[in-house]
Amino acid sequence: MNILQLISSEGYYGAESMLLALARTLPGLGCGSHVAVFRDARTHSGELETRAARHGLNVETVPCAGRWDWQTVGLIRKLVERLGVDVLHTHGYKADVYGYAAAWPNRVALVATCHNWPSRRLSMRAYAALDRVTLRQFDRVATASGPVAEILSRWKVSAHKLKTIPNGVDMEPFCALPPRGREFSSGAELLVGFVGRLVPDKGGALLLSAAQAVLAVFPNAKFVFAGEGPARAEWEELAVKLGIASKDVFAGTRDDMPAVYASLDVVVLPSYNEAMPMCLLEALAAARPVVATAVGAVPKVVVPGVTGLLCEPGDAKALSAAILRLLRDPELGRTLGSHGRAHVTRYFAADVVGRSYIGLYQEALHDRWRRTDLPAVWQRSRS
Repeated sequence: MNILQLISSEGYYGAESMLLALARTLPGLGCGSHVAVFRDARTHSGELETRAARHGLNVETVPCAGRWDWQTVGLIRKLVERLGVDVLHTHGYKADVYGYAAAWPNRVALVATCHNWPSRRLSMRAYAALDRVTLRQFDRVATASGPVAEILSRWKVSAHKLKTIPNGVDMEPFCALPPRGREFSSGAELLVGFVGRLVPDKGGALLLSAAQAVLAVFPNAKFVFAGEGPARAEWEELAVKLGIASKDVFAGTRDDMPAVYASLDVVVLPSYNEAMPMCLLEALAAARPVVATAVGAVPKVVVPGVTGLLCEPGDAKALSAAILRLLRDPELGRTLGSHGRAHVTRYFAADVVGRSYIGLYQEALHDRWRRTDLPAVWQRSRS
């Protein structure tokens, strides 16, 4: 099978990390693997293409003038033909809509991964609704969490098309961590890290509120925010208002995440809304102790008291208590981190998840062939 991953990317976040891990894994499982990224002057960053090319993947850019560009539909059709694509795998509403419009004349199988719709903005809710309607026409739709699958089911996506497949992480970069760096610390500080996009739903403001209680007990603690996003200025202002700005480091987007994780004593994700966050998979792959909120599929990754600690979303007191528990008991942190790495290796490693996706691709191709009048010999040659 020849697989093309299609995405509109504004940076390197969870969906991009999941896509890259899958695209890197597929060749080792006997599949052709290609990546295509929309090139839009308003939002395009180029980070995904750079990382994909660094790993030797075939990367294509698809020019797109705006929200809807019929020329882009034609370019995707030509790309599918040129690469001999069997399955077009889309990620996100823009890729879903363009992929659906481009795919039908090529009789290519359509698979989507529905990562989440976390934004509360009215415009994004409208795009999410369009996306859900479009996904009814796909051959198969994967979600990383049960709640997202339930939403799709309510929007009349057929149950036989839906499959919950967890995100996968490439274990190798995180299993051989570099020595702890001193970029964020002189060596004496305890580092509590947040990794992800800086948007309100990720709970950074809540973490800053919880930081006050942590710093009252551990004044040598620092809070590192690795990532970028529209909430950064708001969170920086909040840190100043709380009087803890000197204890916060906003590190921006990083391309050395194994080194970042190696430097952290605790990783915290206080989200209000998640599917299956890649940063938790990476943190556990790096054997870091984690604190997270019990939303989406997070409890499947962070098993309370076994692979990490959980608290309810929006509870700053519980969040600070969990962080303090790990800072007070480093041995507990090491145990949770070790169990977390074993858990991720068994259930969320990229090769494990890749095999699940190959099964989904095969199902999608079978359904697509059944609905067309393709000659049987052609079908066999493509299997």
